[in-house]
Amino acid sequence: MKKFLLILMLNLLFVATAAAQGVVSVKSNYGVATTANRLEKALQEKDITVFARIDHADGARSVGQTLKPTILVIFGTPAMGTPLIERSRTMGIDLPMKALIWEDKAGKVWFSYNDPDYLFRRHGLTEMNAAMHTLQQTLAGLAAAATQP
Repeated sequence: MKKFLLILMLNLLFVATAAAQGVVSVKSNYGVATTANRLEKALQEKDITVFARIDHADGARSVGQTLKPTILVIFGTPAMGTPLIERSRTMGIDLPMKALIWEDKAGKVWFSYNDPDYLFRRHGLTEMNAAMHTLQQTLAGLAAAATQP
C-alpha cells in the first residue's frame, strides 16, 4: 500500500511539473516537415504572419551533430500582440508565438506551444481572460489544422 501511494504521489508530482511548465503538446498524424508546412498554410489562411522557420536539425548538422527532426515556427499578429505587450512589457519575451514541431525517440511527431493561460499568469495579465481564451482557441485550431487529417 505504501509503495502504491508513493507511486501515485510521484505521478501526481510529474503531472503537476509538466503542467507548471505551461507547454501544450498535440500528437501529429504527419511528419515534422509536413506538419510545419500545414501550420504555415493555416497561418496564411488566417492572415497571421510567419516571422521565421528554424530547422534545429539543420543547425545541428552544421556543427557535425545530429538531432531528430525539430522545426520551430515563429508567428503572430501585431493586432493581437501589441495590446498584450503594451499591458505587460515583459510579454514581449514570449511573443510572437512559437510552435515547436518535433520527433520523439519513438518516431512520434508532436506540435508543442506555450499555453496562453501560463503566459498570461507569467506576465500578470490574469484580468485579460477574453484575450487569453481567444488565443487558446486560435492555437488549438492551428494545432488541429497542422496535425489532424
